[in-house]
Amino acid sequence: MTMSKIVALRRFTETSVILSTAVAALSLGMAAPAMAQDGGDSLKLPEDLTIFQDRDPNLHKPTAVVNGQIITKTDVDQRLALIVLANGGKVPDEELTRLRLQVLRNLIDETLQIQEASANDIRVEKSELEESFARVAANFRQSPKDFAKYLVSKGSSAASISRQIEAETAWSRLLRRKVQPFVNVSQEEVNAVINKLNATKGSDEYHVGEIYLSSTPENSQQILENGRKIIDQIRQGGSFAAYARQYSEASTAAVGGDLGWVRNAQLPDALAQAVTEIQVGQIAGPIAIPGGYSILYLIDKRKVLTADPRDAVLSLKQISIAFPKGTTEAQANAIVKNFGEQMKTLQGCGSVADIAGKLNAEVIDNDNVRVRDLPAPLQPLMLDLQVGQATPPFGSAENGVRSLVMCGRDDPQDASAPSFDQIMSQIEDERVNKRARIYLRDLRRDAIIDYN
Repeated sequence: MTMSKIVALRRFTETSVILSTAVAALSLGMAAPAMAQDGGDSLKLPEDLTIFQDRDPNLHKPTAVVNGQIITKTDVDQRLALIVLANGGKVPDEELTRLRLQVLRNLIDETLQIQEASANDIRVEKSELEESFARVAANFRQSPKDFAKYLVSKGSSAASISRQIEAETAWSRLLRRKVQPFVNVSQEEVNAVINKLNATKGSDEYHVGEIYLSSTPENSQQILENGRKIIDQIRQGGSFAAYARQYSEASTAAVGGDLGWVRNAQLPDALAQAVTEIQVGQIAGPIAIPGGYSILYLIDKRKVLTADPRDAVLSLKQISIAFPKGTTEAQANAIVKNFGEQMKTLQGCGSVADIAGKLNAEVIDNDNVRVRDLPAPLQPLMLDLQVGQATPPFGSAENGVRSLVMCGRDDPQDASAPSFDQIMSQIEDERVNKRARIYLRDLRRDAIIDYN
């Protein structure tokens, strides 16, 4: 599978229709104690107990009947195939076993969501599902028909994606009808947030992803080992957001574990310390917190209400040469050396065409490139360049050699605080998200589920 297809599938599996604008900045700190209350201690279970009957390993197969609606093994297999695809097909066998169980739980939740929406006369029309599926297919630059064939070739189906879309859309509409109207945020709460933002201007702010795994004293070691396995898989190329959606027990699981932008004061002490010790793109954990363990992923970092140089918008010209098929290392080195010598003669963007002609190189113009959207190794180079200067030659055996010439730069202005309405919306979304989690928990408790 090509990299573009992997990225496209990750975009689908990592993006939820449910509360896609939710900013759950405080959810991790709030979720842990709440979940701890539902642990073994609250049940007052005896420590010295006897199991009276052996567990039948065949009793809980990965199929179920949820309030009379069947979830088949095929349903599980096809959804699992999507997750494997999103991770580039690199999932160990032992991880597949855990993923299969989680997929079944997700399918049960989706079934409950669709059923509850239907009970409230909320349905997603076939035409809506077809339109949504077409948008997913477009991410792969395929027609819906061709994309459906592609999914079948990978062990999945269009129906599996459509089912997820239906559940998320129906659930979102149900929440807007039955939950959102009853969530209130006062002007005083919003003003308090604005005052805190202004008071912390210039301090560090972190865009964080999290995976929360609840534990009890009895299973703490096992949960810790599970957390380490998840980290290993992510470091080997797995999607953090995909794993968060499958494993995290925090309310942020629905949005791929995205906590949004947070400051140290908003995080438990252990997490606040961890996030300051890692670099952008790194993972920390598993970190012991009340009620379980947390895995953190630092997506980005910035200063509160302060302009980030990486938000500068650049006008660039790219000069590139592809290595001919069969090029030896010595030949490639000679091409790179000549390329570098020619680039030293650069006299601003006006001379790019002349140099490209001498090198028989391709020139591509792009006038709207943010520094932060460039590959990480290039970002500090671009920040140090003046207009008319070029980066050192860079590239690879597959992509040849190239250089970027800066032809213009618009530096960002100091960031302004979010508007009153934006902050109010953020708080409302967080509270809706929290109530949605409770709503779904109650549906699970009331459901009649038979495992086949």
